Amino acid sequence: MSMFSAALCDLFSGETADLYAWCVLPNHWHALVGTETLSALIKSIGKLHGKTSFEWNGQDGQRGRRCWFCCADRRIRSEAHFYAVRNYIHHNPVKHGYVDRWEERSFSSAAGFLEMTGRDEVLRQWREFPVLNMGEKWDID
Repeated sequence: MSMFSAALCDLFSGETADLYAWCVLPNHWHALVGTETLSALIKSIGKLHGKTSFEWNGQDGQRGRRCWFCCADRRIRSEAHFYAVRNYIHHNPVKHGYVDRWEERSFSSAAGFLEMTGRDEVLRQWREFPVLNMGEKWDID
């Protein structure tokens, strides 16, 4: 996962995208990205998915196995939506039971965000912009 996490972050920085939050889990990943070139970014994500699928399937001797299902994009509708999505992404490893606290997940921007923003401000944002039932119908194991 560390190689994929690094490749994903490199992809976003190379696509003139602003990467606001990200996390990588064993079976999916999330990123909050700002870009003027969404179609080019999605094409690059597709190439990364193809490259990593080919590598992993070769390592496992399972050519043709589907590693990635799709890439979905959602337009951020408001400032409150932005903050709630960022909270959701940072909380995702906790939601899926991989860690107990955001900062424990290595493959995430959460620890850096906590360090840069400060715990009190992060807690304020968590209370003010709750994730509620975000992902209930589409982010399942």
